Amino acid sequence: MSEKKKKSLLDEFNSAKKFFHEEEYSQEEFSALSKLYGDSFRDVKEGEIIKGTIVRVQQDTVIIDVGFKSEGQIPKDEFSPDEPIRVGAEIEVVLESVEDQEGNLVLSKRRADFLRIWEKVVRAHDTGEIIQGKIVRRIKGGMVVDLMGMEAFLPGSQIDVRPIRDFDAFVGKMMDFKVVKINIPTENVVVSHKVLVEEEMADQRKEILDRLEKGQILEGIVKAITDFGVFVDLGGVDGLIHITDLSWGRINHPNEVVKLDETINVVVTDFDEEKRRISLSLKKLLPHPWENIEEKLQIGTKVSGKVVSLTDYGAFIEIEKGIEGLIHNSEMSWTQHIKHPSQVVAMGQMIEAVVLSLDKEEKKISLGIKQLEPDPWQELMQKYPVGSKHHGIARNLTNFGVFVELEPGVDGLVHISDLSWTKKIRHPGEVVKKGERIEVLVLSVDVDQRKISLGHKQVQDNPWDTFEKSYAVGIETQAKIVRIIEKGIIVELPLDVDGFVPTSHLSTAKIKNLTIHFPIDTMIDLEVIEFDKENKKIVMSALAFLKDKDEAVIQEFITSHKLEKMTPADVMTADTVTVNSADFPNFELPEESLAPPEQVQE
Repeated sequence: MSEKKKKSLLDEFNSAKKFFHEEEYSQEEFSALSKLYGDSFRDVKEGEIIKGTIVRVQQDTVIIDVGFKSEGQIPKDEFSPDEPIRVGAEIEVVLESVEDQEGNLVLSKRRADFLRIWEKVVRAHDTGEIIQGKIVRRIKGGMVVDLMGMEAFLPGSQIDVRPIRDFDAFVGKMMDFKVVKINIPTENVVVSHKVLVEEEMADQRKEILDRLEKGQILEGIVKAITDFGVFVDLGGVDGLIHITDLSWGRINHPNEVVKLDETINVVVTDFDEEKRRISLSLKKLLPHPWENIEEKLQIGTKVSGKVVSLTDYGAFIEIEKGIEGLIHNSEMSWTQHIKHPSQVVAMGQMIEAVVLSLDKEEKKISLGIKQLEPDPWQELMQKYPVGSKHHGIARNLTNFGVFVELEPGVDGLVHISDLSWTKKIRHPGEVVKKGERIEVLVLSVDVDQRKISLGHKQVQDNPWDTFEKSYAVGIETQAKIVRIIEKGIIVELPLDVDGFVPTSHLSTAKIKNLTIHFPIDTMIDLEVIEFDKENKKIVMSALAFLKDKDEAVIQEFITSHKLEKMTPADVMTADTVTVNSADFPNFELPEESLAPPEQVQE
């Protein structure tokens, strides 16, 4: 109470005291009147709840007597519409200020109502009492709850144990809450419905965990869906269905099988008591697709399915959920060499195939699509009989031969040894270029291995029958040097056949560098010292040619080839008959060059 008001009341009391004395009241009467007068003017503090009586009702205000010198007033809108306003009725108010500009008390019924509710809320927080409230609107982060006329905040995470996907559906609902936090200075309140659900589910959770065992079938609600699986609420405890346990078939994402908030039946596959981790399965409630597979699929039958996976070696086809078969690259075409299945099929494509084999124990099915058409190789024996001549295109050159395309999808191999009767071929490119036409003769057809062996030199007769007379031992001829090798030189003879001259038959002296003394494309006089028809070998000798020549011819040979250490006398005494087998070059191809065609063909 202000000092000014206290002084005013004191003056009034003194005046009353003087009046009482003048009227000659007895001492007892004066004491009783003094107490009654003093009690009528209480020392009330601002902010306190006090009781008052409605004395008048005006147009917009209600006049309240709280036992003070002056009366107070409250706006009508602080009364609820269904609350009657009667003169003489006693109500609770809060003294917000002792006087306003006109000297009246400033009272608030609304504040008094709030403080009474606040007391109940604080008591509920301290005791854990459950209180009811109505969700009135949605705000950022949660909802606003009306608790007996006071607003409280309900965080979105405290509405339920399950994730909330439609907050607006809760607006207008009456629910039970627990007060979980209060802020006295700001008079803010936070409530939770989730804690009540958790308490209610605690016993249910314990019961579920106590009786949980593998193979048990439970009902649950899909709580969350992730890339790797589905979390299912089993009634207070969550379990996980891994993506591989959702369906017997292949799926890309769990939402292909289940939806949020969907009620499903699941079977318990594993339970870790220590970690409280429950593994569930949905597919194990369904029959295994491989049961009675023999009745569904037989070898040789035609099936249809979708391409679900491509690998380097083939394509996997889903015949039905949980049943897949493999089409190996080798089973995609009778004639083409398929390096990758994408050359023939594409992901998601529906195709037909033929069942080639079925292994129920290993759950493997081999399929083929080339079997949908007749095997053209069965006709190739008639179309390309052994000994027949054909023209083809050189499609691919390798170290060991050339692949010749006889027709689209039909290739044959000409081995390097079958390119020429007379030349020592080091690479097929010496005879034919890629893309050129070449004449070939069919040597053999292997239907099982899908191979056709061809020959180019066989198109012509074997000239070695005629070489036997033309290049008999002792025959002299002039030849062109075409290649220098480690053990001597290769020369081209007049009938377009190659001969070999060992180094030891070029000079009696040691030659360090054949290229200097016997350059390529120069002509040289030689004599045949060996002819081998079976191995197609002609050995020549320069020393044998010179041996019966006069000294002038020998000297010309020595001078023209710069053989300073060799004399005509050396030539005369040289052994021109003996040929050392170690001097012969090895014209055979190494084993690694003899690779199977399918490993190198483009």
